[in-house]
Amino acid sequence: MNFELMASMMCADYGHLETEVKDLEAGGIDSFHIDIMDGRYVPNFAMSLNDMKYIAKASSKPVDVHLMIEHPNNRIQLFLEHLRPGDTVYIHPEAEYHPSTTLQSIINAGMLPGIAINPGTSVETVMEMLRIVEKVLVMSVNPGNAGQMYLPYVGKKITKLLALKEEMDFEIYWDGACSADKIKEYAPRGVKGFVLGTTLLFGKGKAYGETLQDIKELRF
Repeated sequence: MNFELMASMMCADYGHLETEVKDLEAGGIDSFHIDIMDGRYVPNFAMSLNDMKYIAKASSKPVDVHLMIEHPNNRIQLFLEHLRPGDTVYIHPEAEYHPSTTLQSIINAGMLPGIAINPGTSVETVMEMLRIVEKVLVMSVNPGNAGQMYLPYVGKKITKLLALKEEMDFEIYWDGACSADKIKEYAPRGVKGFVLGTTLLFGKGKAYGETLQDIKELRF
């Protein structure tokens, strides 16, 4: 079964970031997920523009930029000018007055447009944007911090999105508290990819390649 695995780089060892990027790439990671937080839209500061620039330059793998910032359209060009065609940029619809404008800027730059849906955001409120985006990042925890507990009602939201994805032509990705049982349950149902953090990938005391291979060989 084919599904994508993305490394949540806010969980990486920043004392050895170059080594982390190279080891993850050699180990078979599909893309690097970069959480950028402004301390306003979410109650935390995380990765920066410079972190994103470095990782995009250091690796040939795609970059997934998750903008957890207020009014991303005001600063979207700062991010887009350092990315490559085919990279992904996610925005939160609640963070922007006119999110479709921001999504169009992402499309015009040759990037893949995506929206991130918080646990408290209903599918119905983003229905029209589902016709624009290529990716939907479903947050199974409230955004802002790593290591949170899974919110079980998110599963019903994924079921709704799975029923719409063929008609509206988007793919679904999982972000937050991603464990092996979640991959085993949702990959066969059509979830395309999973963001891996401290639950499955980082801090496990073994090579990333070994960990990633174990995940890819999960029994379904």
